[in-house]
Amino acid sequence: MSAQAKQQSRGRFITLEGGEGVGKTTNVGVVCDWLTSRGIEVVRTREPGGTSGAEAIRELLLDPERDEPWDESAELLLVFAARAQHLARRIRPALARGAWVVCDRFTDATFAYQGGGRGLDPARIATLEGLVQQGLEPDLTLLLDVPLEIAAQRVSGRGGERDRFERERESFFEAVRETYLARAQAQSRFAVIDATPPLPEVRDAIEQCLASRVAPWL
Repeated sequence: MSAQAKQQSRGRFITLEGGEGVGKTTNVGVVCDWLTSRGIEVVRTREPGGTSGAEAIRELLLDPERDEPWDESAELLLVFAARAQHLARRIRPALARGAWVVCDRFTDATFAYQGGGRGLDPARIATLEGLVQQGLEPDLTLLLDVPLEIAAQRVSGRGGERDRFERERESFFEAVRETYLARAQAQSRFAVIDATPPLPEVRDAIEQCLASRVAPWL
């Protein structure tokens, strides 16, 4: 098979990003439904997680009741350990057979949360990114963005116990949002979606974006 044919047969990789309370999980479904209605095989997944091993790491990362707090470097390495397993066992095989992968968060979240929120050197994150991903990055990233006060209200309205990240201070989430927006401005694969309006309006905005950005690939 020629290099061009291999590229044409490879599936596409779409990620949804954003801080807490922006509606990512709901709108991952919007993207999947839009693609499925056009006859595309879609693999829906998330990070951290996506495989049994990676989901076990997710539980460790999100557990708010751990007696031993995670060192920031340990947290970063756990995130990439889960990602390596996810890529090897789910994402790369799906793309290789021509399926499209829609993922709730990927490495942009690491730059935002561990880089922006935790203050870790982005160069350290980039080194691990190169080691684990070996050049693979999303074809399209939808960044769902809302003001922090609205996001906080939504998280509070969910009820239930908050995970370890949801319990972070406001300055943490300010840094997360700023990092996301800076990455979106710097990279053309991003599309920023205002997730402040009611869900039907956000869904329409996402579908319009897909019609513009994805339709030419079909």
